[in-house]
Amino acid sequence: MNELEKCMAGESYDCHDPVFLDFKAHARKLLKKYHALAYEQSEEKRSILQQLFGKIGSNVSVGQPFLCDYGRNIYIGNHVSVNMNCTFVDCNTITIGDHVLIASNVQLYTATHPVELSERLIPDRDARSDQYFCSTYALPIKIGSGCWLGGGVIVLPGVTIGNGSVIGAGSVVAKDIPPNCLAVGNPCRVIREINKS
Repeated sequence: MNELEKCMAGESYDCHDPVFLDFKAHARKLLKKYHALAYEQSEEKRSILQQLFGKIGSNVSVGQPFLCDYGRNIYIGNHVSVNMNCTFVDCNTITIGDHVLIASNVQLYTATHPVELSERLIPDRDARSDQYFCSTYALPIKIGSGCWLGGGVIVLPGVTIGNGSVIGAGSVVAKDIPPNCLAVGNPCRVIREINKS
């Protein structure tokens, strides 16, 4: 299994493997062009996003500035608004459904490290060398159709947010959220059901 296959399988992988460095370099070039465009240059912006993302539906807006790791692992449906200053760490897949609102400063993180120090550090790495010293793995994130993520929401690796759910501003979503729920807090918890009618 190569490093890319390990990454997409949720296993520990070398995030400094040349394949990932190439993905990052490609994304940085496209993001630099994207950030140089004026607000009203919709066609030019869409063209860049089509080159950057794995998939992009119709009527999608992504506010500037926007940051991502690779771009290629981001899959966005139709009628999606991503407001300014969002960060998508797409080392694994980030799938966003249709009719989704993502407010400013939302952060979606697929990459993570083991909690235990003995598992996090890679043995036999010289602290003075330029070799990467810690273990990394990545888990997919899924945002269902009809969701709204409020300002400053953080979604952690492996989380699925069900269709129609709303995540309150400033929440840290560490576990799956069922469909049609209002959920808030750190850690994010379901407050009540919504969309009953």
